[in-house]
Formats: sequence, C-alpha cells, structure tokens
Amino acid sequence: MKLEHIIVIGAGTMGSGIAQWFAQQQCTVELVDNSSEQLQKALSSIHSSWDRLLEKQKLLPQEVTEMKQLLSVKSLEEVSANADLVIEAIIENLEIKKDLFKRLDHFFNKNTIIASNTSSFPITLMSDAVSIERQSRFVGLHFFNPATIMKLVEIIKGDKTSEELCHDLYTWFDQKDKRPALCKDSPGFIVNRVARNFYGEPLRIAESDIESRYKEIDHILKEVGGFKMGPFELMDLIGIDVNYSVTCSVWDAYANEPRFAPHSLQKKMVAENRLGRKTKRGFYTYD
Repeated sequence: MKLEHIIVIGAGTMGSGIAQWFAQQQCTVELVDNSSEQLQKALSSIHSSWDRLLEKQKLLPQEVTEMKQLLSVKSLEEVSANADLVIEAIIENLEIKKDLFKRLDHFFNKNTIIASNTSSFPITLMSDAVSIERQSRFVGLHFFNPATIMKLVEIIKGDKTSEELCHDLYTWFDQKDKRPALCKDSPGFIVNRVARNFYGEPLRIAESDIESRYKEIDHILKEVGGFKMGPFELMDLIGIDVNYSVTCSVWDAYANEPRFAPHSLQKKMVAENRLGRKTKRGFYTYD
C-alpha cells in the first residue's frame, strides 16, 4: 500500500496529533480546518513538540527540518485532489460529518481513501454520504489521544468497505509500529465500548463535583489498578465534551442500556465549558 500524501481535516487535538504522526512517518501532510487561527495554533504546537524532542536529543536537526517541510496547513479548496488518504477528525456530529463526506467524494479522485476518525458513529451509516463507487474505499481509522504516542489504531470495516483495503491498512500501520486492530462496525467499536465503564463507574462513585474524590479514585486506579492515568485525568485530556458526546452516542446506539448511560456531572461540566485541559479547567484546574 502506498500512503505518501495524507490530508487531515480538523486541526483540533486529535487532528493535529494525527497530522504530526503521519509527518513523522515521512508522509507529505496537509492539515485542514475552517479556522485559520486554529490552523496556525496547531502548526505552532506541532513545531514546538518537535523542537522539544530536538532539545532532548530524541530527534536529529535534519529530521525536524524535514518534518516541518512535510507538514503544511491549508483550506480544503487548496489541497491536492490526488491524496492517497483523507482522514476526517472534526466534531462528533453525524450530519456535519456526512455533509463533509459528500464534499470530499466530489473533490478527490476515485482512488483516494476516505476515512473517519469517529469514535462512535457507524462507518456504514456515514458511507451512505458518498457514491457507491467510493464506498469500497471508505473506512474507519480511529486513533487515540495522543496519536503520536498511543500505539492502537482501530480499523473499522463498513458493510461496503473492501476487505483487501482493511488488511492493507493493517499491514501498513503494523510496519509503522502502530498496533492496528480490525473492528466490527458496532457502536463504540472495541475501546470506546469497553471504556464506558472505565469512565461511568468512577463518575457514579464520585457522585458530586468534589475534586478530592476525583483525586482519590484516580490514585487508586493508578497505584492499585496499574493504569497510567486515572479516569478523571484521562477525561480532562480527551476533552469532557468529546467524552460526553461519545457516551451519549453509545448509549443511544444500545437503546439506552443503563450501563452506558451518561452522568449528570459530564453534562454539567459541558454546560459550564469546563472541558478539561483545553479550557484549563475540568475535573481538575490547570495553569
């Protein structure tokens, strides 16, 4: 499989991380967003990350120079229509995603793979937005935050997705030192279905908005359970709004099964714009 020219749409935390990782694989990467301010913020953050790795002698000067040259930021109208792979990493809103896929289907050539980084929406449902000819090359590629560090990538086959494509992607990512997993097109796929209880039970244990309770639960799960991060730390890193949206989506998909139910604390924090690290305040406060 040839994946040399990548376009990532959405310059938020996930999209930026995905773009950075592909550039680190010596791919030409174009990062796209509606907001020029967000694009410049993302580019600055990625460059700063590489500069820190250079200072720590984990990268060579010529490697950093090359990666910075490989990565550019553009509007959708400016990107190359001959990209090998386009990855959508925008807001978790089904209709907005489907509208985008319609545009992408018309814009890119017939061989371009179109992928979604969705964490919960069915790939088959989203593929309805593209032409029948494109559906065989429409796939789910679910990365995990931070994409430059987390090894797992879920490869989700829709009803019309080519099996050969999925296996080729599996081989490509495996060769790039990711840990690919082939997944059914089911709500939450593998990780987000399993992870609902990792978040939901601690929220139910905490019950109310008291930081000392969050700290205690995180401490126990890290020190006793062996997790690298506690659930409240992880929700703050992911974004409480993103986590809440995924929880609601999985809950709806499983006909409101109680074990997947969102918690009132999540809803409260989203309403108060306490979204975690990105707003400097979530379950914890950040400087």
